[in-house]
Amino acid sequence: MAKIMEGKRLAEEIKSNVKQKVEMLDGMGIDVGLALMLVGDNLSSKQYLSAILKACKSTGITPYEYRFPESVSMNELLNSVHAINNDERIHGLLVFFPLPRRINSRKIVNSILPEKDVDGLGSIPIGKFAAEESTLQLCSKQYDPAITQHLGFLPCTPFGVIRLLEYYNVEIKGKHAVVIGKSLAVGKPLSLMLLTKEATVTVCHRETKNLAEMTRQADILCVAAGRPNLITGDMVKDGVVVVDIGINVLENSRVVGDIDFDSVSKKASLITPVPGGVGPVTIAMLLENTVKSAKARI
Repeated sequence: MAKIMEGKRLAEEIKSNVKQKVEMLDGMGIDVGLALMLVGDNLSSKQYLSAILKACKSTGITPYEYRFPESVSMNELLNSVHAINNDERIHGLLVFFPLPRRINSRKIVNSILPEKDVDGLGSIPIGKFAAEESTLQLCSKQYDPAITQHLGFLPCTPFGVIRLLEYYNVEIKGKHAVVIGKSLAVGKPLSLMLLTKEATVTVCHRETKNLAEMTRQADILCVAAGRPNLITGDMVKDGVVVVDIGINVLENSRVVGDIDFDSVSKKASLITPVPGGVGPVTIAMLLENTVKSAKARI
């Protein structure tokens, strides 16, 4: 039976450190602020927003909510982003996805100043990491927050996955890591991070043939497909480390991941639960990045 990789312990350690830095900055007259932009009534996004607001309260970060109806125009969103960019009270901006299909999501994200893109999804931070210009952030324990002025932040969820694996002393170097999902928010940057950590990486997606054949080869399996019960016990080998990044809200409001936890946990050596695995760490990373942004502007 697998050992559970709880994200809460690591998240609480990160948030405790964040709270100390927030108090230090407060003593210097700096109130750390995080803008949260939500469009429409997506249930997953609203739950995520609620969790972030709770985390902000526990660490002393001031949240600024920007809520818009589904009918909001592209110009309205861009104007709000530009206003946030120029607002000295705000040190980071998170845009909740998905946005309405008619909205160009990449244009919205790329309009965020890199030093305020605390979710790390703009073209500048993603591109610089892909070009191996900012890999120091992933490898160095001593991280200078001023580096964000030039390189931007690493995406919170994939960086959180790496932090969680390291927290549980999972050896990444030389292992075969299989990533399911190729989104710019998770799959692509996570595969790059695992490569940086010297894993051999296979990326699978909806067009991958014989998915089970790929997943059975994984020493580390990271699943971010957005499909409940996509991975079952017969699709993994004994001793695999499984990171379930999927968040799916069922009709009964139950939150589940992308794997069949009961069957997969019988074969895995380590496994993350949903909820309570990667999610809390992602939020903690978001707050950590926000504080780094604030410190970089002293």
